[in-house]
Amino acid sequence: MNTSPSGPAPEDSSGAGPPLSGAVAPPPPAAPGERGPGPGEQFCHLYWLRDGAGAEYDRRHAEIWPELSRLLDEAGMYDYSIFRRGTLVICVLRTRAGFDRARTVTGGSPVQARWTASLADLFAEIADADGEPLWAPRVFRHAGPPA
Repeated sequence: MNTSPSGPAPEDSSGAGPPLSGAVAPPPPAAPGERGPGPGEQFCHLYWLRDGAGAEYDRRHAEIWPELSRLLDEAGMYDYSIFRRGTLVICVLRTRAGFDRARTVTGGSPVQARWTASLADLFAEIADADGEPLWAPRVFRHAGPPA
């Protein structure tokens, strides 16, 4: 999980990220309206792992540090899930005070810096040229009937 990228990742000229195995490279993700999703909004960002890094990525996330979990709580992140298919990683979460506040809390944390550094060898692309997450805008939602 990388909630605070340390800077732009190398990009190919298309900006689309590494191609998925057996698939055409996805289009570049679009950024949400302003600086990021507001309080309570669900949002999604993507990144790509290096070829062959998936099992190690899964292993490291199965052993998430307790201090990192506390930091995510402090940052107001909740309903946070990470999905992976091959080298594509999809992060979906909500924040209690908006993405910018969550990024401020995590970005200034030595715990987040250590976590990100511990995963750096697994990443192929985590941010756009401006260092922003690779946003994946919602294109459909079915909320279902009220509970």
